[in-house]
Amino acid sequence: MNETTRATVQSTFEASNQGAIHFGQVIGQLVSAGVESYHVDYRSGRTTYYLPDGSTADFSFERPQHNIADAFDGDAVRAAILGAQQGRVMYPEFKKLSQRAGCVAYTVWIAGRHVVYLGRRGETHIERFPD
Repeated sequence: MNETTRATVQSTFEASNQGAIHFGQVIGQLVSAGVESYHVDYRSGRTTYYLPDGSTADFSFERPQHNIADAFDGDAVRAAILGAQQGRVMYPEFKKLSQRAGCVAYTVWIAGRHVVYLGRRGETHIERFPD
């Protein structure tokens, strides 16, 4: 990964974690940088970005101050997603809401236009990008 791409990915990561940009802007910036997917692991406090050439960029964020819920609540995950899609929920709040819903990690498949949310026992919720 060249330095320009890495800088774009890092600035997008930072702006998102600060709640300065919404999900649509995150995706737009990552597409322009050539990112094809990224994985967020709440338990380890890591986000890893993947490019088609196999290169990656890995960044850490503050791990949850509270315990992630044990049970996976797909309806609560969907509600958090809807709030983010409507611009009512920015990423710092989305993280809290999705963790309360039992989400421990998720993978954004930019090229595949969907996100897979994961619970502690392998539960999943797949959310397609809106058209």
